[in-house]
Amino acid sequence: MPKIRPFKAVIYNQEAVKKLSSLVCPPYDVISPAEQEYYHNQSPYNFIHILLGKDIPGEDKYRRSSVLFKDWFKNKILIQQETPAIYFYAQQYSLKGEKRTRTGFIALLDLDEKSASVFAHEYTRAAPKEDRQRLLKSVKANLSPIFAVFSDKDRIVRRLEQYLKDEQPFVDITDEAKINHKLWKIDSPDILSKIQNSMKDKNIFIADGHHRYEVACAYRDEMKKKTEGLTGEEDFNYILAYFTSTESRDLTILPVHRLVKLGPKIEMHGFLTSLREYFDLEEVKDKTKFFFLMEKGGRTEHVLGMYKDKKYWLLRLKNIKILDKMIADKPKEYRLLDVAILNSLVLKKILGLNLETNEEIMFSQNADDFIERVDKNKSYLAFLLNPVKIEQITSVALTGNRMPPKSTYFYPKVLSGLVINKFGA
Repeated sequence: MPKIRPFKAVIYNQEAVKKLSSLVCPPYDVISPAEQEYYHNQSPYNFIHILLGKDIPGEDKYRRSSVLFKDWFKNKILIQQETPAIYFYAQQYSLKGEKRTRTGFIALLDLDEKSASVFAHEYTRAAPKEDRQRLLKSVKANLSPIFAVFSDKDRIVRRLEQYLKDEQPFVDITDEAKINHKLWKIDSPDILSKIQNSMKDKNIFIADGHHRYEVACAYRDEMKKKTEGLTGEEDFNYILAYFTSTESRDLTILPVHRLVKLGPKIEMHGFLTSLREYFDLEEVKDKTKFFFLMEKGGRTEHVLGMYKDKKYWLLRLKNIKILDKMIADKPKEYRLLDVAILNSLVLKKILGLNLETNEEIMFSQNADDFIERVDKNKSYLAFLLNPVKIEQITSVALTGNRMPPKSTYFYPKVLSGLVINKFGA
């Protein structure tokens, strides 16, 4: 049974720093080098200086983050709330010209390893975990919430929205992507108790933040060995988390496309012949028509997209039973993922790529960027995917398996710097 609890959030002091939109930033793992530079230049108090400090020769960037965190407290740039609370969070955004609003709440999630109700869905890598572990040990705070989803048939999120309908948010900002972010504080003991009780029987699925979650668990284990008289309520037993409903129509998952570097001597005729062993191929010249057909086909069959030599190709899987042999070591829920089909049949079997190192593979949710790069470089080949459905994510996780890396991109991201969970508060 998962356990959540309110916390005394650390927030920016909006009386000391007036333009909050110039102080927050996305999660560290979606920030490109160019974006890192952009946020660093926004303000000396932009949260990125703590979350993702620059590498400067001769300096320990993790210690620098810790020093900044303490200095901002001392100078009241950051302040801590006096009462424990849970925070309701609304993000209004546009997708394909349609306005959407995703709502949820931010609280602390128990890391108790005895709980069988928290499920991860993606594999993690060592380097990002080492980076986040060093930062966590230095700053001793959850700087960004992980992103979690749950089946909200009790309409917890909706009832919170109704409870707050006449209240003004204490955060109301619009970021550079024109996404509006609003945050409300909920500290009524009665409401907090109802939220906590309602979440006790829920399965929690980690959508984003797998590295941070695993690092928090490792830190908890380390601290348990050093701490006497454990109660289970120590700060290190919890992690900051954002919760939203799997049933929400405004829960947007974008596809993560693949750009593969194959070298200039790829023989397309032979490659297409190999593909035809497993797929029915259809060439589509018009880009708009291609994406329309790909999305339409994805509703009832397994369709992969491919772009090379200014041509779009639809790859329709011929026989689903092929997967029983090719991905025999995984359950049916995993085998039916388009990304698993791409990895096993195309990238690994036909192209012979090493999926463990991923040295020849790049990932992005921006299909247009990959199409442009293929046009500029003959050694590139783009594979385009439909988005994974939330039902697929939860069904794979419930089998105890994890999806291939870079399978999902939840949009929009939860901003870093809105609320922070400081240990030892």
